[in-house]
Amino acid sequence: MYVPSHFEETRVDVLHQLVRDHPLAVLVTHTSAGLEANHVPMEIDPEPAPFGTLRGHVSRANAMWQTASGALDALAIFQGPDHYITPAWYATKRATGKVVPTWNYAVVHAHGPLRVVDDPAWLRALVERLTNRHEAERPEPWQVTDAPADYIAAMVRAIVGIELPIRRLVGKWKASQNKSAPDRTGVADGLQAAGGPDAAAMAELVRRSPG
Repeated sequence: MYVPSHFEETRVDVLHQLVRDHPLAVLVTHTSAGLEANHVPMEIDPEPAPFGTLRGHVSRANAMWQTASGALDALAIFQGPDHYITPAWYATKRATGKVVPTWNYAVVHAHGPLRVVDDPAWLRALVERLTNRHEAERPEPWQVTDAPADYIAAMVRAIVGIELPIRRLVGKWKASQNKSAPDRTGVADGLQAAGGPDAAAMAELVRRSPG
């Protein structure tokens, strides 16, 4: 990924938080037929330092866990907030007109070897952690134990675990850091006025990111 220095995010805790907030990864693996991409919810474990470990699961029927190359690193891509940026929001438009559209976004790329885990106890614990986390804000959270035990056991047999110890972690926060303070203010205000959660999240990133 091309990362100009003014868009680079290197703080591991910030990168991990984006993964927690946007856990659906595009998991890219090498196979004998070429590159393959799967969409997999994953959890981030900060251990071992410095970058931690990603864990998730796929259907046993998904050939990815059998065909992925063990000799080459896999790549998990996590997409954070993003939004189109119109030139109309820049103060520079009114001053010189020398502006063009762009797109702001925040992404994390995690590289590492893919390990397959075919262990019912490991999988059950992972499913419970994922469930508890994503059900936590519901008024009546669903729990794995709400379903019949034999049904859950069958569901666990139908999946395979995957684990990715992170060897390289890259973050790109494209949040108008390369623009002047008046242009950045215009972008943040324009996003806020546009409405919607994506625009609001990007407006906050623009305000927080150093210019």
